[in-house]
Amino acid sequence: MSKPQILPLAISMGEPAGIGSDLILQIFAKRQEYSLPSFIVYGNIDFLKSRAKQLGIDIKITKSEPKTAIRDFADRLPVMDIKGECKDKPSVLQPHTGAIVIKAIENAVSDIKAGLCSALITAPIHKAALYEAGFNHAGHTEFLASLCPNENGKTPTPIMMLAHKNYRAIPLTIHIPICEVPELITFEKIVETVLIVNNDLKNRFNISKPKLAIAGLNPHAGEDGTIGLEDRDIIAPAIAHLQKLGINAIGPLAADTLFHPPHWAKYDCVIAMYHDQALIPIKTLAFDEGVNITLGLSIIRTSPDHGTALELAGKGIASPNSMLAAIRMADEMSKS
Repeated sequence: MSKPQILPLAISMGEPAGIGSDLILQIFAKRQEYSLPSFIVYGNIDFLKSRAKQLGIDIKITKSEPKTAIRDFADRLPVMDIKGECKDKPSVLQPHTGAIVIKAIENAVSDIKAGLCSALITAPIHKAALYEAGFNHAGHTEFLASLCPNENGKTPTPIMMLAHKNYRAIPLTIHIPICEVPELITFEKIVETVLIVNNDLKNRFNISKPKLAIAGLNPHAGEDGTIGLEDRDIIAPAIAHLQKLGINAIGPLAADTLFHPPHWAKYDCVIAMYHDQALIPIKTLAFDEGVNITLGLSIIRTSPDHGTALELAGKGIASPNSMLAAIRMADEMSKS
């Protein structure tokens, strides 16, 4: 029996004005110290060389492709060059660079789908800077979903999971006003989300029987309808349906005690009802080491749990911890 082929990870460069490239360059310079797997960067090579010089990072950077990336990674940063004008101006958004950012993501996804790379790590993008380049998606994740259609040609439902080691949390609803959350919590949405999470925990994390905690929406999970009706009338019936399907889903559970680490650790993942209910615990537990993972796609995708941090770009002072965690998480998931 032949050994499985070892493939490089793919990293998309992200917004040039932000810290994504800084982190990639800093991490590559210490790749041996960090014991990192091989990766190839999808981005503009001239820009990366300029940013490395500005940061005082003395490394070799070479044009490469997935089939030679592992060899190149030993002594130089392999880059799948995305051509175009990309001046090195830290903190300054340049709308014309949007085409490079978009193309880098598209090419990386294409190579992963072709079996040339194992997983994708995305550096942060700046949506406002991409709109003039024709970007018409709600966000990074939605764009990736559009690039990974299902076998029937439909766009999959992407699920955002925040993780630190074995602590995992998912917001059922994401970037919406808090006043709109209750109307978007539906039986169908809960069931669909949990089924995707359960499937990916099995297939991406090798968890044979995921134990899933479902948070309540209201204080004390509604206290049987005395503090709001959503927990009793929507969330609980969805959980009962999931249990009939053989899913090990438990809840609705009071969110104010669910995320106490010893309690949280009993579950493989928590499905929270809204953005802050999921993200505050992760950011409290591991502010600069959390990883954003997209479930529900045909490819593995991770990213650091922070934005472009324009004000830190080009200074070499941004923490690499979240990007490091994203690289390691992608590598672990690709081996599952």
